[in-house]
Amino acid sequence: MRLDCYKIHEFAPEIVPGTARRAWMDAFQDRHPYRCLPLTMANSSGWEILCPIGLTIEWNGGLMEDAIKITGDEEWPPVRNVADSHFRRGIVTFHTGHLFRTPPGWAVWAMGPPNEPKDGIYPLSGLVETDWLPFPFTMNWQMTRPGKVRFEKGEPFCFVTLVEDKKLEDVQPTLRLLESNEALNKEFKVWAESRGDFNKRLKDMESEAVRDRWQRHYMRGKNVATGGEHGEHVTKRRLKPPKPPLPGLGE
Repeated sequence: MRLDCYKIHEFAPEIVPGTARRAWMDAFQDRHPYRCLPLTMANSSGWEILCPIGLTIEWNGGLMEDAIKITGDEEWPPVRNVADSHFRRGIVTFHTGHLFRTPPGWAVWAMGPPNEPKDGIYPLSGLVETDWLPFPFTMNWQMTRPGKVRFEKGEPFCFVTLVEDKKLEDVQPTLRLLESNEALNKEFKVWAESRGDFNKRLKDMESEAVRDRWQRHYMRGKNVATGGEHGEHVTKRRLKPPKPPLPGLGE
């Protein structure tokens, strides 16, 4: 399985594995949000494309491209090769600097960094058929109000992950009553009773519950009803960084 990242020019932005860390998560007492494993897994289940220079983006609320002013902290690379106002209406277009190629049936899902709110601007997501596309895609952000926003040098402006998108059309969602699945319903009830009991003991300041502070069933991949742990449960994502090309395969 490969994700080929072809650099279009010498100053193409750096691509790195996504990180689970977020400043707003660090700011919580005891770094409480990191107890939410789905958050950290989403943060790190893809690759970040980093801004090669610091940018200040200012929008006066106008509809044309000249309503957005983008200023770089450095002269190189040229700002127009990093970001511009292509779609107008307060939309900022970032250039990834790469042409991506995936195996047949796989597409790139491009978005903003997961769980990373940015005041004044919102990332627009795109699904790109990179198994045939012979040109690069861009990453777009929509200004949410007139004003200024900053992208620091090294800050991710795009997050890419892979999906077998064609297979989604074969998926048939089915609505069912939980009680129709006797085994699953039993497991759910055992979990619900365990969670209710723990929350009550925590509210009553019961010493063991206060010491534990939170249940770790999902973090451990543990089924409360059976006591077993799921063999393929993952708590950390370790994606590979892009590697240099092999000899003879280009740079």
